[in-house]
Amino acid sequence: LFFFLHPQAQKDHYLPRILSGEDYWCQGYSEPGSGSDLASLKLRATADGDDFILNGSKIWTSHAHYANKMFLLVRSDDSGKPQEGITFLLMDMDSPGVRVEPILFASGSHEVNQVFFDDVRVPKSALLGTDEGRGFVHLMEQLPQERVIIAAGACAAMEKALRLTSDYVKERKAFGKRILDFQNTQFRLAECLTEARIARVFVDDCAMRLAEGKLDDASASMAKWWTTQKQCEIVDACLQFFGGYGYMMEYPIAKMFADSRVQKIYGGSNEIMKLLIAREI
Repeated sequence: LFFFLHPQAQKDHYLPRILSGEDYWCQGYSEPGSGSDLASLKLRATADGDDFILNGSKIWTSHAHYANKMFLLVRSDDSGKPQEGITFLLMDMDSPGVRVEPILFASGSHEVNQVFFDDVRVPKSALLGTDEGRGFVHLMEQLPQERVIIAAGACAAMEKALRLTSDYVKERKAFGKRILDFQNTQFRLAECLTEARIARVFVDDCAMRLAEGKLDDASASMAKWWTTQKQCEIVDACLQFFGGYGYMMEYPIAKMFADSRVQKIYGGSNEIMKLLIAREI
């Protein structure tokens, strides 16, 4: 999203602060009534002179409790199609009228908040991008990159889970022999290793095409849904070899199991990914 900082004065102001760590950003996209369907968002931005006045709320906002800035999607116009009239704003979290609710602890490692906006005044100069009402377009232009990033994380998680499990089954014994010496262990881990390798090759190809500006939306969607699905399946299969210990949060595999599930939800749910792919059929 930093690509859309505009004009130059905006870049000169924000980029050094981002790189130095002085500014820490959160993202306000989802609302209680709109998740993957971002075009249905309701947070209203009403023009008032040189400002917008914001009223509404956001939910599932990661780390809003300590961020000092927010990328915020708002509805600035209701006159056109649902995906029109959506604007990106850059907002200070200490603006009067911003209220961050206590942390909502998710199943995995993610800490999220609900953020309320009550007559929050944001200057129009805080617009992200070149034109008001193009926020949805800007977001769609960046989603293939986000989905490849999610897919890359899924690949890394699969590979880590397999390394942890390989080490464990070589050491743990049952019925007088190593867990690895059971044929079921060998076959199941061979399947998982093959799927993880396929995922890595596919995602590497998507990353190369992205760098060349040639990655299509359908391929990015394929990478996101398939790798996150396999991540959940492989981590679950690996956890099984740890037995009861695998369900204890003291073991990394248990934490990976909890963290994996959200991968199929954020960045666009996997069901949405399949709908996007189906458009190419």
